[in-house]
Amino acid sequence: MTTAIVWFRQDLRVSDNPALLAASLAYDHLIPIYIDDTNRTTQLGAASRVWLHHSLTALGSHLHKNGSQLLLFQGDPKAILQQLTHDLPIDAVFWNRCYDPESIDRDRQIKAYLKQSGIHTNSFNASLLYEPWQVLKKDNTPYRVFTAYWKAVSHLGMNLVPATPPESLPPLPDISKINDSPLNALSLLPKESWSSEMLRHWQIGETAAQRKLTAYLNQSGPEYYQKTRDFPSASGTSRLSPYLHFGEISPREIIWQTQQEKPLAEMDNGTLTFIKELIWREFAYYILYHYPETQHQAMSPLFWKFPWREDIQEPLERWKKGQTGFPIIDAGMRELWATGWMHNRVRMIVASFLTKNLLIDWRVGERWFRDTLVDADLASNTMGWQWASGCGVDAAPYFRIFNPLLQSEKFDKNGDYIRRWVPELASLDNAFIHKPWAAPKPIREALSYPEPLVDLSASRQRALDAYAQIKQSSRSK
Repeated sequence: MTTAIVWFRQDLRVSDNPALLAASLAYDHLIPIYIDDTNRTTQLGAASRVWLHHSLTALGSHLHKNGSQLLLFQGDPKAILQQLTHDLPIDAVFWNRCYDPESIDRDRQIKAYLKQSGIHTNSFNASLLYEPWQVLKKDNTPYRVFTAYWKAVSHLGMNLVPATPPESLPPLPDISKINDSPLNALSLLPKESWSSEMLRHWQIGETAAQRKLTAYLNQSGPEYYQKTRDFPSASGTSRLSPYLHFGEISPREIIWQTQQEKPLAEMDNGTLTFIKELIWREFAYYILYHYPETQHQAMSPLFWKFPWREDIQEPLERWKKGQTGFPIIDAGMRELWATGWMHNRVRMIVASFLTKNLLIDWRVGERWFRDTLVDADLASNTMGWQWASGCGVDAAPYFRIFNPLLQSEKFDKNGDYIRRWVPELASLDNAFIHKPWAAPKPIREALSYPEPLVDLSASRQRALDAYAQIKQSSRSK
């Protein structure tokens, strides 16, 4: 009788899971495991750990219905797999690939150890449409501009069929020697009860992901995506990002189901724009894979000596708490704290404000998003912050500084988003909802809302001066 371990990581689903399918077809016994890797220097943030707790619950239930069981562990994956393969007659270990630098290094070490021990390993792509090494320029170097990357992957085609889920799973062997952990022992949930508010906004797990995708397609969401995606009070986005991050649904599944509605060649502009957003996610993984140093430093060397502000405590805290005095920014930061998610247009606005108007290092903002977002994906989060601050690959020019007032008036014209998340401003009419500082003094004094943290014009000029300084410095070398 043969036995294989299936090691779940960022693929917490049964459908379109090539590692699970391959192992279930080839081995008599199957041991599904998840390891909370405490060896990583980049740990999941608090919001993501809450999501993970409930995602593991959902995966465990799904596996149980298929005649199996999810075993949980916490610690160093290499040590845990060494122990498992010592205690049980394991023939093979299967997993789906991760693409961040730490995971690549970890998996390489584990694969070498297992091979030395005579244990077969097999890894698969379950997270991306294309492997990062598949898409290269003619000179075998990676793309650094999205439009060129998009053109290249378009030529590869998108007829990617999801892997069929197994009808049933092989049983577990005798695991009486195994000291796995109960879910609560992983301590993924916070000691304080702040997560209950966040969870009101989400259903978690593979089934919830499938339902959300189906509902979005049934509402013709992709068709109207281009017209509605920038308006935070509209339901214009799919909100599938956390499900993608935890692998509760695959990009293959999303592309496949979207193309059942309309093939790529016949897609309207809205649906094509929706597909392009998935390819932006691919591009983020692609850049992190080929340029692993970007998780810690700017892609552009010009920014390695940028004069970031040092006295950041007070402005940073006001930004985090949604007390900047700019309604669209405060609405976004409060939405983030309450739900673990923020509309993408607003993410760009708050990131531009932090890095340009406040001159706070993009890595500070990236860390806060990583701790508070349920979709805090290392690749996408890093690329997003470098894009907004002007220091990344294919980034917005540094001199493009989002004006929160103009952005607010354009994308939340009637103030619906602001009124929802900044209720102390709800009584203001549209003339002042975007700029409460312009309201008559008696109205302002009754609001209990802070004055603007900075002068937009002066802070914009400071940012441009700082950029001019590093450009001049680079020329003089």
